[in-house]
Amino acid sequence: MMNGMDGMSTMMTGMGLIWLLVVVVLVLSAAALVKYLFFGSKGGQR
Repeated sequence: MMNGMDGMSTMMTGMGLIWLLVVVVLVLSAAALVKYLFFGSKGGQR
């Protein structure tokens, strides 16, 4: 633990990955919600 920069960059990378995961989950759930609202309730079952 001599380098303070190593710990910082690792923490930043971890935060970036977590934020990327959160954004992906939000986008997927929003897309599923829109799909369900627009295509699910109109009897558009295939």
